[in-house]
Amino acid sequence: MEILAFGVQADERPLIERAFAGLHDIHCVHVFLTEDTAPMAAGYEAISTSVNANLSGRVLQTLAVGGTSMIAQRSTGFNNIDLDVAERLGISIARVSYYSPYSVAEFAWTLAMAVNRRIVRASARTRDFDFRLDGLMGRDLRGRTVGVLGTGKIGEAFTRIAHGFGMRLLGWDVAENPACAALGMTYVDKDELLAAADLVSLHVPLLPATHHLIGAAELRAMKDDAILVNSSRGGLIDTDALVTELRRGRFSGVGLDVYEAEAGLFFLDKSLEAIQDDTLARLVTFPHVLVTSHQAYYTEDAVGQIVAATVQNVDDYVAGRRTENFLVSPAGPAS
Repeated sequence: MEILAFGVQADERPLIERAFAGLHDIHCVHVFLTEDTAPMAAGYEAISTSVNANLSGRVLQTLAVGGTSMIAQRSTGFNNIDLDVAERLGISIARVSYYSPYSVAEFAWTLAMAVNRRIVRASARTRDFDFRLDGLMGRDLRGRTVGVLGTGKIGEAFTRIAHGFGMRLLGWDVAENPACAALGMTYVDKDELLAAADLVSLHVPLLPATHHLIGAAELRAMKDDAILVNSSRGGLIDTDALVTELRRGRFSGVGLDVYEAEAGLFFLDKSLEAIQDDTLARLVTFPHVLVTSHQAYYTEDAVGQIVAATVQNVDDYVAGRRTENFLVSPAGPAS
């Protein structure tokens, strides 16, 4: 079967092509799936998409008209997909339900440590042979309190690292993780966690119930010198409210690997263009804010697992098998 893979990064391409070799014909393009690029999929029964693909009802309709009946998304999140429309059109949707939680957890800690110890500012200075320490003072994390919102696989991996630092562990989730509790984590309500934590890290999925989980009230509830890290989904934070608090001089550091309006920006080179997003433009001007481009998952280990799962999803579709990865059941291949 011929498959068109959208939004393939240069580092991903050899991994994808090797994984599909001898099984299916895979054609990789770097452009992302949008309303404008959806016609490219005409004639492809199956396509593969990245996390920032636009899989709205209009796009799905275009894909269906072009003959696409299976979409294998190379991510865990699926808030970008209109599943009701996909089911109505008979398009099977599969995602990757699991990949290395350590990739994201370790990167979340990379962000936390970078803003805590002012690494970006220090690096910029030393490139100019400015070796002053003014403004570079951080804090020991040992003995301080970390608040983990979401204690699933990634949250657990993040918590284990926090435990290694010797931090007091607070957690919030719809259900307690026994592994986190065994490390000494105390589960509290969200307000108590935000008020007590020196470092807050988000590890929950983006759902209607978690959209703007950290809004104006939650940001005001946090300590003035707290560190906030988000390596999950941008929509968890009300970015305009965050900018308002930052302008008031609050927070010791903020590390964001995701942004709620990142589609059409992240994974692309916009360096020669005028950025029209005033909120993002303001956000990156704060010296204690570090924004990266949704790269927390981007390790050889995690991407290799994502690609392997994508191949398996296509094989399962061809065989008419339903697995936990399928959000909309496979109807079986047309040929």
